[in-house]
Amino acid sequence: MAPDANAGGDQHITEVSGTGVPIPGDDVDTDQILPAQFMKEVTFDNMADYLFYDARRDEDGELNDHPLNRFDGASIAVVNSNFGCGSSREHAPQAMMRWGVDGIVGESYAEIFRDNCKSLGIPAVTADHETVVALQEWIEANPDGHIDIDVEGETVTYGDTVIDVEVDDAMREALVEGIWDTTALMYSNRSKVDETVAGLPYVEGDD
Repeated sequence: MAPDANAGGDQHITEVSGTGVPIPGDDVDTDQILPAQFMKEVTFDNMADYLFYDARRDEDGELNDHPLNRFDGASIAVVNSNFGCGSSREHAPQAMMRWGVDGIVGESYAEIFRDNCKSLGIPAVTADHETVVALQEWIEANPDGHIDIDVEGETVTYGDTVIDVEVDDAMREALVEGIWDTTALMYSNRSKVDETVAGLPYVEGDD
């Protein structure tokens, strides 16, 4: 599981694991992931409740058989091509993280969505279409099956199967080296930040 930066946990993310949830479909955009009507909230606190809000409900507003309803408690999302396309809203990966997603395996991602995942400590790794579909089908047949994403070794293990995946170089370095959380990084280097600020001619000091 990805560490909680606010809890002072280990920032080095070399692997994440848990049960899976398949989210099939190409070009799943951020408005599907987190509908626009929930963007008005000023914090991310309730975002988990809004994840795929419309897709998870029928015409009467009752929960349907959407994978997120059937695989509650899963932490590894398995998606298809161009996942997270559309707007650059950070609310989409925030909602996934707060729902419980610690890692994502997919065919491809929108670049901004993938970068937002990196900033939250969520590995978003890629594999080819056949490999991803096979994993999605395995999850459907094995809802309690364990999946492990090895970020450093660039593999995903499930059941008796080990597959090679790709991790973007910048993402792998940030996660493995523990430098993905820029806010926590700044706090850990507060003295250096203060020293730099003090030396800036256009920043006024306290009188």
